[in-house]
Amino acid sequence: MKVVKFGGSSLSDASQLKKVLDIVKSDIKRQIVIVSAPGKRDKNDTKVTDALIKYFKNYINHKDITENQKWIIKRYKDIIDELNLPITLLEDIKQSIEKLATLPIEHNDYLYDSFLSEGENSNAKIIAEFFKQSGLDASYVHPKEAGLIVSSEPSNARILPSSYDKIENLASRDDILVIPGFFGVTKDNQICTFSRGGSDITGAIIAAGIKAESYENFTDVDGIFAAHPGIIKNPEPILELTYREMRELAYAGFSVLHDEALIPAYRGKIPLVIKNTNNPSHPGTRIVLERQHNQNTVVGISGDKGFVSINISKYLMNREVGFGKKLLQILEDLNISWEHMPTGIDDLSIVLRERELTPIKEQEIVTRLTRELEVDTVTVEHHLSIIMIVGENMKNHIGVTAKATQALSNHNINLSMISQGSSEVSVLFVIKTQQEKEAIKALYQTFFAQQ
Repeated sequence: MKVVKFGGSSLSDASQLKKVLDIVKSDIKRQIVIVSAPGKRDKNDTKVTDALIKYFKNYINHKDITENQKWIIKRYKDIIDELNLPITLLEDIKQSIEKLATLPIEHNDYLYDSFLSEGENSNAKIIAEFFKQSGLDASYVHPKEAGLIVSSEPSNARILPSSYDKIENLASRDDILVIPGFFGVTKDNQICTFSRGGSDITGAIIAAGIKAESYENFTDVDGIFAAHPGIIKNPEPILELTYREMRELAYAGFSVLHDEALIPAYRGKIPLVIKNTNNPSHPGTRIVLERQHNQNTVVGISGDKGFVSINISKYLMNREVGFGKKLLQILEDLNISWEHMPTGIDDLSIVLRERELTPIKEQEIVTRLTRELEVDTVTVEHHLSIIMIVGENMKNHIGVTAKATQALSNHNINLSMISQGSSEVSVLFVIKTQQEKEAIKALYQTFFAQQ
C-alpha cells in the first residue's frame, strides 16, 4: 500500500481535483489519501485556512462573521457545483462551518484548532464523494476513526504511541480511504491540530502506522532542488536525499515538506517521495535512509531569515560551574526556546527565532543576565539569517568548510557565526539577512556550477 498526501495547491479547485483522481486511479496501491484544505487558485486568492483564521478572529472579538461564513461556504460550493456533487454534501459542510460560531469562547483551549481543522475536514468529505461518483470504492474517514489520538497540546499536537495499534488496522480495509490531514483527536475527544502545515505529519504517521511501501507527498513542484528556484535560476534537481539531509534543509528554509513529517517516516523506515500533481510522471525526489544515486559532496543549500543572537561576555565564564544552566533557566522562565549556542572561553551566543523575542522579553533577558549572572557585556543582534550547506558525504571530504567560507569572503559577506554538529551532515553560517540571497548564490556557484 501507498499513502498519498495532496497539498492545498493540488486541491484548490475542481480541475485540480480531477488531476488528483487520475493520480489515485493510476496506481492501485494508492489506497490511503490524506488531504489538505483548498489552497490558492491564483496568486491573488485566499487559502481556506487563512479565511478560517479570519473567521475565528472576528468570532472571538464579537465582530460580524456573516461575510466570513459566506466566503468559505461559497468556496466549497464552487467545487461541489463544478464536480456535480449532491447538494446534500454542501448542506452538511454549511452546517459544519456555521456550527463553529456556536462553540464556547471562554475556557476553550481548542477553539482555534476547531476552526482551522474544518478546512481539511470539509475538503475530505468532498474528495471522498467525488471519488465515489467517479467509480472508486472510497470512504471519508475522520481522524478519530483512523486512530489519530494525539496529545492535549493545542496547535502543537503529537501522536500518542498507543495510536499506532489502531492505525495499523487501516491496512486491512479494501476501500480507498480519504482522511483529512492536519489534526487528530485527544483522549477527551477535543479537536487538536498539529503545527501549521501539519497535513504532511498526518501522512507520515499513517504511512508509518500501516507500514506503507512508500509515502508520496504531492505538491506543486517537481521535487526538491539544490537551492531555492526563486534565488538560483534553474537549480539542480535532487533525485535522492537521506532523512537527515532533508531534516537539515527543511529546518533552514526548504518549505516543500514540514520538517516534523520526517520523524514518523524515518522511524518507520518508509521511503518518502515528493511529487508534482501537475506533472505526476516526473520521478520527483526520494527521501530514504541511505541514498544510492546522488553522491555530491553538498546536496543542497538553504537559507532562512528571522533570527536574533544574544551575545554574552564574562571573564572566566568557563570556570563558573552552572553558568549555562542558569542562563537556560532564564530562557525557560520566559518560555523561550533556543536554536543554537556556540561558545568561546569567555563568550557565549544564543541564537533564537526572532518570533520568540518580544521587546519586553528582550529587556527582561538583558536585565536578568546583568543582575543574576553578572555578565560583563550583553548585546542583542537582530535581522540575522541562517545559511546551511548540507550533505552526508561532507564528512568524507576535506576542505568543504574552507571552500564555503572562501566563497563568502570573495563576495564580502561577513560571518557572524559558524556551527557544525557532530554528525557533520551540515555546516551552518549566521549572516546579516540583507546578504542572504547573495550568500546562497555564492555557495551555489562554488558547489554546483563548477561540478
